[in-house]
Amino acid sequence: MKLLKWTLGALILLGVLLVLGSLLLPARTHVERSITIQRPPAGVFATLNSFRRFNEWSPWFAADPQAKYTYEGPAEGVGAGMRWSGNQAVGTGSQRITESQAPTRVVVALDFGGHPSVATYTLAAEGAGATRLTWSFDIEHGYNPMSRWFGLLFDRMMGPDYERGLSKLKSLLETAPPR
Repeated sequence: MKLLKWTLGALILLGVLLVLGSLLLPARTHVERSITIQRPPAGVFATLNSFRRFNEWSPWFAADPQAKYTYEGPAEGVGAGMRWSGNQAVGTGSQRITESQAPTRVVVALDFGGHPSVATYTLAAEGAGATRLTWSFDIEHGYNPMSRWFGLLFDRMMGPDYERGLSKLKSLLETAPPR
C-alpha cells in the first residue's frame, strides 16, 4: 500500500512538473528555411500565389499520391484555397491565401484539423534575376501544455520537409522556361 501511495504521489508530482514546465516554454513555434532560386521574384511569386502547381513541388505529395485535392475560391491571390484528404501521412486539412503582396510576400492560413497555423513565403531579389525565398511556419500554442512540449519538435520534424520542398521548387522553376 505504501508503494502504491508513493507511485501515485510521484505520478502526480511528475504531471504537475510537466504542466508547470510547459509554462516556461514558448507559446509560439516558428520554423523557417530559405533558398536562392535563379529566377526573378515575379516568376517565383506567380507559382506561390496559387495552389494549382503546389503538388509539383510539395514535399508531402509523394507521401500519398492518391490523396484527394479540391480547389476553392479564385485561382490565385487572396481567397485562393486548397483542401486535401489523404492517408495518415498527409491527413486532412486546408490552406487559404490570406495576404498577397506581389512580388514579395504570400501568407497562407493553414488548418490541420483544428490546429490553425500560418505559412509565409517571403521573396527578395538577390543579384541579377535571382530570388531569395524564405518559407516559414508559425503556430500559436496558447496555454496547451502538450502543444508547447510538442512545439519543441517542430523544427526537427518540419525543417527537412521545407528544405525538400524548396529544393523541388527551385528545380521546377529553374528547369522551366523563364516567365
